[in-house]
Amino acid sequence: MPGNGAAFVLWLLFSTFAASPHTMAIRQADIHSFLQLAQEHPVADVRSPGEFLHAHIPGAFSLPLFTDEERSRVGTAYKQRSREEAIKIGLDFFGPKMKSMVTEVENILREKEDKTILVHCWRGGMRSAAVAWLLDMYGFTVYTLEGGYKAFRNHVLGLLGQMYPLRVLGGYTGSGKTEVLQHLAGKGELVIDLEGLASHRGSAFGNLGLPPQPAAEHFENLLAMELERAMDAVREGRNSCIWMEDESRRIGDVNLPHAFYEKLHAAPCILLEIPFEARLDNIMKIYGGFEKEDLENPIRRIHRRLGGLETQNALRFLGEGDRRECFRILLKYYDKFYFRSSFGEERKAIRLATDKNDPQMIADEIIRISKSL
Repeated sequence: MPGNGAAFVLWLLFSTFAASPHTMAIRQADIHSFLQLAQEHPVADVRSPGEFLHAHIPGAFSLPLFTDEERSRVGTAYKQRSREEAIKIGLDFFGPKMKSMVTEVENILREKEDKTILVHCWRGGMRSAAVAWLLDMYGFTVYTLEGGYKAFRNHVLGLLGQMYPLRVLGGYTGSGKTEVLQHLAGKGELVIDLEGLASHRGSAFGNLGLPPQPAAEHFENLLAMELERAMDAVREGRNSCIWMEDESRRIGDVNLPHAFYEKLHAAPCILLEIPFEARLDNIMKIYGGFEKEDLENPIRRIHRRLGGLETQNALRFLGEGDRRECFRILLKYYDKFYFRSSFGEERKAIRLATDKNDPQMIADEIIRISKSL
């Protein structure tokens, strides 16, 4: 009988099932089949918490075989001592977690008639194999991802390099582009909200009131999955194009992938022209309710580009409680940089000018105009 506790658990399980009619039924799926299955079944990411937090398959839940520290110890043993020694150390960590891992998956599948679970690790190696063995032995239907998360990342990079029927909605800051896109989506148009995926509105104030931004790699994962979902609708004939907001290369702390940004920048664009005061109204609705300290910090961060005098004036108006005049200064600053950064002589756009700050009406007009693009 094995001497350590984890190995004893494994020995006991193997002994219990040795005479059982149960046979291993773990299935491997390539990335395309795996993502199809993921539309109906939960995905367990058995990498360490740190790996999962950095980036993961959208919609997956974390079911770590090892903590970050345990993973480091197993990896060090593998490199410096031997594969066998690393496995023994891993068994010590795995054994005590078996029951809790089974219970967690059981709870996730409790409301589902089909007890199917998808499992992956980094490369489709021992971590996913160990967890898949345990879950299969318990009675779940288990699929593992061939090539693991690495195969998913290759799939993502391939998607980001493809051509897409993009349509872009541009306009100066405060034009209400996000609201217009929401109305387009409500009318059945395909829309991908880049700022929503990035959890940032794009300006120095863009993170206010929003959750933390994803890591750059996870942002790419989110974007790629949205593109794949949208292209399914295009191929099926349900839609003909994908609408996005015009963005600079950088959204807060994440960057649009270079190849994708080039495609976005080259796509047909409708440029909203909304009067300055109406845009100022929109800015007040979004940012006017934040605490003074929350607004001071972004103003100070852009002081070099804004200029010393204008920075002082904006902070003075903010301190006096005149937020509209404060935002007036900032909106003029963003107007100066928007057109220069987003449009040049080589980029053309259809201009849509309106005095009515009505997102639904604008969405209707965009749909009409887009038929000629």
